[in-house]
Amino acid sequence: MPQSLEVTVNAAIVSFRNPLYAGVQVTLPCPPPSTVAGMLAAAAGGWDRVPARTRFAMAFRAAGTGTDLETYHPLGAPGTATNTTIKDRDFLARTTLTVWLTEDIDLWRRALRRPVWPLRLGRSQDLVAATARDVELLAGPGRQGHAVVPDGLPGATGRAMRLTTVIAVDRDRFSWDSYRYAPAGTDVRVDSGLATADGQAVAMLPEVHPAQLTTAA
Repeated sequence: MPQSLEVTVNAAIVSFRNPLYAGVQVTLPCPPPSTVAGMLAAAAGGWDRVPARTRFAMAFRAAGTGTDLETYHPLGAPGTATNTTIKDRDFLARTTLTVWLTEDIDLWRRALRRPVWPLRLGRSQDLVAATARDVELLAGPGRQGHAVVPDGLPGATGRAMRLTTVIAVDRDRFSWDSYRYAPAGTDVRVDSGLATADGQAVAMLPEVHPAQLTTAA
């Protein structure tokens, strides 16, 4: 049976800004793959320590949602005064992210046991706690549940979204892909290729290393 490292990430509050909305902080219902990739890179100590082939599967759930207020500091041209402003910010509460890594397991086990940099999910102040364990996966379909899966995966349902998969190190280029996610979860079975012992679908997502942008160019 395929071996995997199952990483469980817990956070009290997270927020993933939807870039389609300007001037307001509307959160996505789940983290983009690029956000999870950034957390893994922090654990490893930077992208130069992350294998270029890195990819993973993930599932995400939040116990609740809310809106609070956050202070924004707009950027201005040099010598131009700007005024701070208060805006509503959507957030997700009591969240659990599960990540499955099927390659370079020893590397990720060591990195997550003793992360080089603090682990964050989304905003810089949203610190998380992560634990990892070895699991055996089963070949075959599984229940979609709260998994984030590629759009077009046979049987997949839920909200269709365009999410960032790869972000360049200097943040000047992005790679987007289409995904499906059901915030409330769904019992439909999808042809994910892998599943956990309790039937959760494990659908591998595209490669997330910034080197993918160089290769594509």
